[in-house]
Parts: sequence; structure tokens; C-alpha cells
Amino acid sequence: MRAMILAAGRGERMGELTRDVPKPLLRVGDRYLIEYSLESLAKVGVQDVVINVCYRGDQVKAALGNGERYGLNIQYSEEKEALETGGGVYQALPLLGNDPFIVLSCDVITAYDLQRLPKDPSFLAHLVLVNNPDFHPKGDFCLLGHRVYLGVESTLTFANIGVYRPELFAHCRPGRFRLGELLKHEIANQKITGEHYVGPWYNMGTPKDLLSFTDPMNRT
Repeated sequence: MRAMILAAGRGERMGELTRDVPKPLLRVGDRYLIEYSLESLAKVGVQDVVINVCYRGDQVKAALGNGERYGLNIQYSEEKEALETGGGVYQALPLLGNDPFIVLSCDVITAYDLQRLPKDPSFLAHLVLVNNPDFHPKGDFCLLGHRVYLGVESTLTFANIGVYRPELFAHCRPGRFRLGELLKHEIANQKITGEHYVGPWYNMGTPKDLLSFTDPMNRT
């Protein structure tokens, strides 16, 4: 199974920290932020990884190279302007192939075992959902069994971890669009499944998040 890491954004909430350094290369403990995602993928046997880059993308490419030292084969999808999450995945589809693929955000660190993700999801996508964090109290979606649905009060938050079939993007067009809007459309059509993960999950969005982080895997 192939995977994609979303890493093209500037990370504006990081303020001065991303003035000269792209968010994926911020230091978290003794690692680059994006290395947590790379290591999680390598741990479950993923070999081929696509990373989309835009803001200071040359720095990301220089730091990570071809992925050999992680036991991975990294390819880059270069964006002239940031295409948002959906547009970024859409542009990278030729690199991701015809089979279902994993998509992660570079700013999420978690102890979730990616081995749990279905390699052949029954519907267009399978999402990992978590309890609503303080910064997102209204959540995104609801879950009934394994079916994701849109409720008046969203009880869970999308963890930015999922498996997608290329067919999910069949009616999309090149350009900027958010993955969340595409998912909402297909959730309304009852074509998205999900699961509720309870465990360490961190969205590294601000300098405070970096300073307060404790590695859930106790990696050294």
C-alpha cells in the first residue's frame, strides 16, 4: 500500500517559527515533525510515500531526500501554489497508483497503529476519528457502527488519518479544494466508513503544542 503525507502548507499559526523553515521541518523532540509520520509508515511496511510540497519545498526535499534512510521510497508532488488538502491529493494521484492509499497530515503525531487501517476499504474512504480536542469542540462527524454520518452535533473529530480509493476523486478537477468538503459530500451519500480511536493523538498547530509535546511512543 502507498501513502501520502500532506506537507505543503505554511503553518501560519506557528508564527515566526515558519518564517524561514517549513512546518514539516520544525523540530519536535529530536526529530523533524514530518519524521513521526514517516516512521509510522515504515513501521507497518509501507514503502512508497508521496509528499506534497509548496512553501519552502526545496528545504523539505533536501532534508528528507529519497527516503532511503527511513527505509522508504519518497516521491514529491510539487505545487506551484498550495492546493489545499483535496487539491494536493488530486494532483498526486498519478504517483499514488490505482489502489487504495493512506493519507496523513505531517502535523499529526499519534500512537494509532496504521496496521489497523483497511487495505481494501468497502466504500470510497475509511476515516479515523478521535474525541473532540479543546481547539475543535464542535467536531466534524458522527459515527454509527462503522458508518460516518453528518449530525446536527458532530461528536467526533477527523484525525487526519484515512484510507482513500482513487475513485473518491473521480469527479474532481485540478485546483484548490479541501478534502473535508469532498468527504462531506460522500458521507451524505453514505459512502464513507470510519472508526473511533481513543489514545494519544496530537495536532501540532502552535508553538505551545511543540513545547508541551510528550512522545506517546517513548521513541529515543
